[in-house]
Amino acid sequence: MALDDDDLIYSIRSAATALGNAPQDGSAVNISALMKDLTDKYFVLLGEATHGTREFYQARVEITKRLIIDHGITAIAIEGDWPSAARVNRYVRRQGVDANANEALSDFTRFPLWMWRNTVLLDFVIWLRRHNEGLPLTQQVGFYGLDMYSMYESVAAVLEYLDRVDPDAAADARAAYACLDRLGSERHYGYGVSLGKRASCEEEVVRQLMSLREAGLMYAREGNVLAEDDQFEAEQNARLIQSAESYYRQMFDRRVNTWNLRDSHMLDTLDHLHRHLTRRLQRPAKIVVWAHNSHVGDARATYMGERSQHTLGQLTRERYGSDACALLGFTTYTGTVTAASDWDGPAERKRVRPALTDSLEAVFHRTGLARFYLPLTGDIAQIFRRPRLQRAIGVLYLPESERASHYYECRLNEQFDAIVHIDQTHALEPLDPTSEWVAGEQATYPFNV
Repeated sequence: MALDDDDLIYSIRSAATALGNAPQDGSAVNISALMKDLTDKYFVLLGEATHGTREFYQARVEITKRLIIDHGITAIAIEGDWPSAARVNRYVRRQGVDANANEALSDFTRFPLWMWRNTVLLDFVIWLRRHNEGLPLTQQVGFYGLDMYSMYESVAAVLEYLDRVDPDAAADARAAYACLDRLGSERHYGYGVSLGKRASCEEEVVRQLMSLREAGLMYAREGNVLAEDDQFEAEQNARLIQSAESYYRQMFDRRVNTWNLRDSHMLDTLDHLHRHLTRRLQRPAKIVVWAHNSHVGDARATYMGERSQHTLGQLTRERYGSDACALLGFTTYTGTVTAASDWDGPAERKRVRPALTDSLEAVFHRTGLARFYLPLTGDIAQIFRRPRLQRAIGVLYLPESERASHYYECRLNEQFDAIVHIDQTHALEPLDPTSEWVAGEQATYPFNV
């Protein structure tokens, strides 16, 4: 190992805090060391290097619990669809009809199922419902979705709401949304518009959103928390329909950066949620966000910035200021992961190759620390100014093309405020395991190709 690598390893070990197990509560790490850097933030964005690692989910849960209990966190906002998360929100706030947490999670039906239908989230939903028990409505912690794929589910939610509060307006909404007639999937709608085989519904969905907003004061009586929440939820579904219509209509146009449409929508949803909860609490709301590193990290520190792409983490910094938010990334060196081999494919429990030798994960591995927390401040921040490889595994893991599919260069000190590294990790357990997942840990191609 070269001398500069020795110096780098020494510097990391000096700046890092080892995170041991916390067997008393079953968490992935003992998180006490990192809480001091998160407690005064209005937005705590917690990432993950994969969508299928148990320890990442466990660590986010334990950090979130501590922030809820000791530091007034108001809500959890996830990289998941708004209407699916809304069902969980009603359950944890004891407003829904579901008999148990598994039922409450059953609206997460899109690929990948394991991302939000997993054993770690199930346990957290049970915990959150118990935490909220007996608390006033204004003090209960909610569970919300930031994503925008659920166009048709959101249409159904808006219509269900208007059927309850204003049947005449519901009839008008049905006429407006009829333009989106569900003959296929959202992608079929977008493809049809791109080919000129069907008309765009842009004007209709914008007009319906404006109509719902204008009637909001009539529907949501001031001081009635439940009515205000219902109106806010309906408006957010209408905003999602507008964003999703634009996204699917433009996704086949190579001139349009649909990644930016999605992350801009997530930031706008976070902003609307923050303002809604702040009004309800009469103090600034605090929100924890759970999303992939590729959304939580600042795009300006990666290749994405060079492609004029932005991320939720970057936009949050820009809108609220760096002092108001914390961007926390998670990394791992090796282990197993829940992922698919093809889009819409079954969940598989796959072996994760040891990280490439010139990657950040390999550097972290060479520290000899099994689990650690590394604030990217002071001298250590200067060390990471030089671009280095970082691994990202999404819903697919393709070990046969590991370097091309899962690595990119980043300036870590600009990408995140801090890193949690867990050297060896394990696959997230789905609530709906497939035979491929149960068999699990398939052999991968030769290492470091």
